[in-house]
Amino acid sequence: MKIINGLVRVSVAISVTILVSCAANQDDRSAQSPSVNTEEIIAGLQIVDCLLPGQMRKLGNMTYLSPRRPIKTTAADCNIRGGEYVAYDRANYKTALKIWLPAAEQGDAEAQLAVGEIFEKGLGTEPNYEAAVLWYQKAAAQGNKSAQFNLGTMYEQGLGVDKDKLQALNLYRDAWGLPDDSVIFQDAARAEQMALRSELEKQLASKSNQLALMERQLNALKKQLADNDKSQKLADGGAEELVILAQLVQSLQDDRASVERQLSTIPRLRTPATTLKASPASNTLGSEIKLADMDFGRYYALVIGNRNYAQLENLQTPLNDAREVGEILEKKYGFHVQLLLDSDRLTVMKAINELHSVLTENDNLLIYYAGHGSMINIGERDTGYWLPINADPPPNDASWVSNEFISNHLGRIQAKRVLVIADSCYGGLLSSAPGHLFFGQNASSTSSEYIKYKLPRRSRLLLSSGGDKPVIDEGGGDHSVFAQELIDVLRKNKDVLSAPDLYASIRGPVKVRAAANQFVQEPVYKSIKGAGHEVGDFFFVPSSLVQ
Repeated sequence: MKIINGLVRVSVAISVTILVSCAANQDDRSAQSPSVNTEEIIAGLQIVDCLLPGQMRKLGNMTYLSPRRPIKTTAADCNIRGGEYVAYDRANYKTALKIWLPAAEQGDAEAQLAVGEIFEKGLGTEPNYEAAVLWYQKAAAQGNKSAQFNLGTMYEQGLGVDKDKLQALNLYRDAWGLPDDSVIFQDAARAEQMALRSELEKQLASKSNQLALMERQLNALKKQLADNDKSQKLADGGAEELVILAQLVQSLQDDRASVERQLSTIPRLRTPATTLKASPASNTLGSEIKLADMDFGRYYALVIGNRNYAQLENLQTPLNDAREVGEILEKKYGFHVQLLLDSDRLTVMKAINELHSVLTENDNLLIYYAGHGSMINIGERDTGYWLPINADPPPNDASWVSNEFISNHLGRIQAKRVLVIADSCYGGLLSSAPGHLFFGQNASSTSSEYIKYKLPRRSRLLLSSGGDKPVIDEGGGDHSVFAQELIDVLRKNKDVLSAPDLYASIRGPVKVRAAANQFVQEPVYKSIKGAGHEVGDFFFVPSSLVQ
């Protein structure tokens, strides 16, 4: 199988061509050059590191000027408020640090978080994970939830610190607001402890077997030398081997003792883990908590489908996918849906920017994108993009919508819970975070305790159709293989459905459908770092349950 110019060619009984949602160079159809005014508008929509001027304040008879204040806002808003800002792509690492570092050194937790993110991302330079950890620790110590989460991912991945999944879990728990005897935390922590204990016990068994073998060899050699009445030469050779064997035995004894110490340090949980029961198909969620008592807030969806491109290969299914997803969200789940079909760059970026003025802090936002995606390697980082219908062919990314633009705006909007569903090539590059340790545990994602703790916490989550790989545009009838499974699950669901449960429901079937089309594709579910994720979740609630 080869990917050539955005096409996957599969050899079967006859020649079949399957489109994938990836950008590739096409013919010489010329795109219309955007006007200067359009480019100025687009530049103004970018999120920047803005340093606002000080405010004139009066205290009694005294008038004074307050210190300048760093914020993240659009370039246009920064100009209106008289601020100064870094170049709109935030690529100037040193200048960004100049804006945030003074406030961070004065103890401002949000500024410390921003400095940590600059060091972790390595904007304009190589990443400095040790420095990122230092600043995340300062902000986390002040209770900053995003910093606690980001620091947890550093421990989970072993970036700037020794890998420590239990420490990562504790930090996630802090960001989540769970007590250490919470059933949810206990369940996740116990699973990780069991995995760690199992691995260490395997190592201990292996070391013990090796040690027993070496000790037998050592004892046999000692006996042989004691009984040896042969030449002095043989005795000398045996003595040398004896020294080597003794050293190996000592080394294995030390290794085994080290593993035993690690086993002994695995902390015991205060209470035994309890398997959480899934909620019944009713308007209650267990523990006598009624669904009507849960404030899920308002639901909004920005649904984008791009099929007909000016300079790229046209796709087949995005319009069908977007229309169907939008209809289900509106009619079954009560979303306010904004549907964008075959949209250019300015339209997409304005729609994302305008969400800031629409959403409030207890709202839910789902952004669905189906269309071409692409990536560019910048240094050691792969940067992903959504491609509007007026996108130039790769590698000219000036007319694309970058993942950074999207994640920066997700961090700015007030909505409590945000889920991005990206059905495009390289859609998973919107997140650099690992799939964190609470995902995939045994705790029910629709239990009363789970919802109780998750609902008040900010979430910035990504469900991608294929991670950092190309994906199929067809294969699901009138829809992509991913969209078809997504639509089926959302349509058939009758209960409160969490994002992890949605992912678990479609992951396997998408892999099977893709394989049937001679293609390897696997959805990915992650948090979006740098967008204010605080270990929250996203819930789909059928309108029939709350009426």
